[in-house]
Amino acid sequence: MQFKPLGDSSILVPEICLGTMTFGEQNTQQEAFLQLNYALEHGLNFWDTAEMYPVPPKPETQGRTETIIGNWLAQHGGRDQLFIASKIAGPSQGGSHIRDGQTRFTANEIASALDDSLKRLQTDYIDLYQLHWPQRNTNFFGKLGYGNAEALDEKPITALADTLLALANEVKKGRIRHIGLSNETPWGTMKFIHLAEQLGLEKIVSVQNPYNLLNRSYEVGMAEIAKYEGVGLLAYSPLAFGYLTGKFRHGARPANARITLFSRFSRYSNPESEWATEQYALLAEQHGLSLTQMALAFVKQQFFVTSTIIGATNLDQLKENIAAFELDLPSEVIQGIEAIHRQQPNPAP
Repeated sequence: MQFKPLGDSSILVPEICLGTMTFGEQNTQQEAFLQLNYALEHGLNFWDTAEMYPVPPKPETQGRTETIIGNWLAQHGGRDQLFIASKIAGPSQGGSHIRDGQTRFTANEIASALDDSLKRLQTDYIDLYQLHWPQRNTNFFGKLGYGNAEALDEKPITALADTLLALANEVKKGRIRHIGLSNETPWGTMKFIHLAEQLGLEKIVSVQNPYNLLNRSYEVGMAEIAKYEGVGLLAYSPLAFGYLTGKFRHGARPANARITLFSRFSRYSNPESEWATEQYALLAEQHGLSLTQMALAFVKQQFFVTSTIIGATNLDQLKENIAAFELDLPSEVIQGIEAIHRQQPNPAP
């Protein structure tokens, strides 16, 4: 297991982070405990969750994922050996069932969300606390275009400086150790960095955005920020909702797969993505690799990636995903990937 620095901090985190958003929906607590145990046995002490989880978000399940992790902590202990990340839900996506829809990034709402997450996690601090998506109307979760309608219809938002100050105050209290962003744009990321410098406040250490063979939009703008500003990527959806495992090739829909169960997860199901996925699968086969191996190894080899978030609905998947990180792709595979990317760049941004 390789370890990398988290932003400009002195903290080293493993190159693999365990994503937990299926805990409490597709995974029972018993199944989740097996994953957590296996992850820790293999050096994955970095776990990512959110107050909104599990997905898809529903009032009757909200918070279960953090609760399961908290129950594991209560049973096993060892909190100081773990690096736990969570996220506060913002408006428009979290649902009215979270704090009665009061999901703005104000000091009061951040404090309230943090109170609840700490209680569910059965801990008194969170190592990395992230804004799950921007409060403002912008491009995230696959949204394309940003034109007149979006700009003119913008509702008032909490000033970013106020949000940053609220997060910095929680760091001072010791309730969170580091702060990060998620589903953020180059403008938003640089704005938070500039405000921290200008006001002498806590600097963000990471951005959690999607990054995979079907969505390399992070390379435009955000990768340069990682290089010059010391804010790395926590790459989520490295397997594109499972499309980059190959299990959905030729229209297959395996039982209990996320895409099969939940129609809302359609981001990677367009014809362009399906064509690109097939080309990547054929390339992997030509070099004696599984598509999963090639997809995960490609993500981990990017200089701007601090850690890759992997999730699994069963232990066998988790084992395969972890094993893929032992691989380094040779130059001829990278060249093949780039040739496909030029033909169909970012089919699922």
